[in-house]
Amino acid sequence: MLTTSEQILEQLIAFPTVSQDSNLALIGFVRDYLHEHGIESVLIHNDDGDKANLYARIGPDGDGGVMLSGHTDVVPVDGQDWTRDAFRMTLESGRLYGRGTADMKGFLACVLALVPSAASRSLAVPLHLAFSYDEEVGCIGVRRMLDMLESVKERPDLCIVGEPTEMQVGIAHKGKLAATCICRGVEAHSALPDRGLNAIYLAAEMIQALRDIQESVRTRSPHDHHYSVPWTTIQVGTIRGGTALNIIPGECRFALEIRNTQHDDPEALLSRIEEAADEIVSPHRGDFSTAAIDITVTNRYPALDTRPEEEVVRRVQDLMDTEDFIKLAFGTEGGLFQQRLGLATVICGPGSMDQGHKPDEFVARSELARCDVFLGKLLDQISAQ
Repeated sequence: MLTTSEQILEQLIAFPTVSQDSNLALIGFVRDYLHEHGIESVLIHNDDGDKANLYARIGPDGDGGVMLSGHTDVVPVDGQDWTRDAFRMTLESGRLYGRGTADMKGFLACVLALVPSAASRSLAVPLHLAFSYDEEVGCIGVRRMLDMLESVKERPDLCIVGEPTEMQVGIAHKGKLAATCICRGVEAHSALPDRGLNAIYLAAEMIQALRDIQESVRTRSPHDHHYSVPWTTIQVGTIRGGTALNIIPGECRFALEIRNTQHDDPEALLSRIEEAADEIVSPHRGDFSTAAIDITVTNRYPALDTRPEEEVVRRVQDLMDTEDFIKLAFGTEGGLFQQRLGLATVICGPGSMDQGHKPDEFVARSELARCDVFLGKLLDQISAQ
């Protein structure tokens, strides 16, 4: 029988739940594990039926309690220089190696290791478990679970998302807006450039406009120095255009993102970007009526902004015996829990994102142990006296 977080983590790592693939084998394992301890769960599937969120409640009905949230998917290992089997956990020098050990199956393992104690106790308020799919590709799967939870009247008063923070108390993270920009020119023979409109040149002007907007944000918007990069960032990640050197390119497309602090509205920044696109294209429309720069939002999730003076922050700080807090550069599902359900949310989990998404990802055994202690104290806190 699996009894420790390390044993459970070894089992979870063996499920290769890369976002492009199904997570149902892992979800089935969790569902059966919970059932063995008398806890029933609800599965919320995607349209294709090959992925699912899992939600479970331990303890009494009613308001209050704590939600422990985490995602089950991991990023790919293709093209990475692993020196170990990525989907077989290995122990070396106090580190547990494997894809997802830090991001974030380590936390899930600690939560599941807590289940037998939680199921055997009389709890004063419920303990909610929320395990999602497709977080790594834009916090997609959890939205279906939130659709269901919005109809539930009883709400926890605290949500802990166990992303890797080295067990520091994270109270905020940046939001993200991702978009595709398609620059449409007019093809012509490269020997007759005046008869065409070079889409790559349009893209180059557009990218420069993005850099100008970025610089304006960096110099004029408020900075929050709790972040490692204390301002909102705008960047281009991929670009593709043209078909042959002797053809004036008729199309060029690139992907861009905005990662915003709470001080900047991403929709307002998107409007500035769209205005810049129109200014670039307008001079060409007299000669080339089909010229365009089209910007389409492909994904977005909100920033998390829990105030440091909120009672729930002190509550988690007390459990960790600290008065400190951090703000995270990377996004999580926490902003969606706060926005959609109005839940006071903090981020706190074992491991470091310095190891996440890399070859030979690992979590220190000591981090799992700290998380086990933290969750044990949390369980004591919500148990009936």
